[in-house]
Amino acid sequence: MRVLVINSGSSSIKYQLLDPVSGSVAASGQVSRIGESVSDGTATVEHHGDGHTLEHDGPIADHAAGLRVVFDLFERSGHPLAEAGLAAVGHRVVHGGEVFYRPTLVTDDVVRSIEELSALAPLHNPANVTGIRSARELLPDVPQVAVFDTAFFHGLPDAAKTYAIDAKVAAEHGIRRYGFHGTSHEYVSGQVAELLGRDPAGLNQIVLHLGNGASASAIRGGQAIDTSMGLTPLEGLVMGTRSGDIDPGIIPHLARTAGLDIDGIDELLNRNSGIKGLSGVNDFRALFELIESGDAAARLAYDVYVHRLRRYIGAYLVGLGRVDAITFTAGVGENNAQVRADALAGLSRFGITVDPVRNTAEDRVARHISAPEAPVAVLVVPTNEELAIARASARLVA
Repeated sequence: MRVLVINSGSSSIKYQLLDPVSGSVAASGQVSRIGESVSDGTATVEHHGDGHTLEHDGPIADHAAGLRVVFDLFERSGHPLAEAGLAAVGHRVVHGGEVFYRPTLVTDDVVRSIEELSALAPLHNPANVTGIRSARELLPDVPQVAVFDTAFFHGLPDAAKTYAIDAKVAAEHGIRRYGFHGTSHEYVSGQVAELLGRDPAGLNQIVLHLGNGASASAIRGGQAIDTSMGLTPLEGLVMGTRSGDIDPGIIPHLARTAGLDIDGIDELLNRNSGIKGLSGVNDFRALFELIESGDAAARLAYDVYVHRLRRYIGAYLVGLGRVDAITFTAGVGENNAQVRADALAGLSRFGITVDPVRNTAEDRVARHISAPEAPVAVLVVPTNEELAIARASARLVA
């Protein structure tokens, strides 16, 4: 039994064909630059399987065309999807609103509802819908399952999910904290319980998903009680190109003084802020190269990033009351020892100590990086959202 997992972005499609039980990946790939004209010889699709890589060169008009190319590459590899034993196709959907908070079998009505939620995630849900529709056309006899980024945080306590604005306005427009990266936070927190040999019901955890997009969560007994992202993925930590928390008064101030309209402000805060806005780069490797060269702007960007991260860690320490584990995951969290060390520096009085040897080891597996005697486990756990989506899809169709 295998599941094809599809993550359809605004101009890309990432996919994996995997066994939801063992987690083994039979094939994977990415379609990039959908809708763009590219020069001859530029690969817009890379397909990996059986130790080989197949490529497709040339422009791809839309997501439907992209998926047709993917299916063709499965054929060319000698492993057509029709013979793959597909139990389901699992789709990552960013925003489920108040409507969807568990894996859902896709129907025409479900597709329409996801599309209607696009106002809450205009950069993500339309692309998710396009990917779903294309996959349903190409695989009409295979069950399609939508798995929502917001689902894990659906049950946040009222005090954590409610914004202090006019209650009627909030209700009419669906304004609440939804949270994102939920599939990752749920998967990683479950892996932590297994790694520690503990029942999740008895664990208090802080999970730090640090990638180009970044979020933090506080989890008590397997249930999220708080998270840093809000109505949209813009709130919270400093990110690669997103500002994270700002004074809301900055928005009307920019409209009045800088002459920016709402779309211009949205572009500024989502695509030209964060690490990129402060330093000019949004990749941490490039940022550290600038810091090493003595670049003051890069140094400030890093300091702001860590300062914000520590604020959320401190808030969640208080919110949970007792913390058993703090876990780093995603690209920066898994690979940047300096960020991990600086985020938790000076917290030994709270039982939190990072062991420098463990922290700088180049292992790529789930592991402890805390000092052996430290009462709070500090861990690095690679996230695997594709496997989580595959398992959720398989459970639903079973």
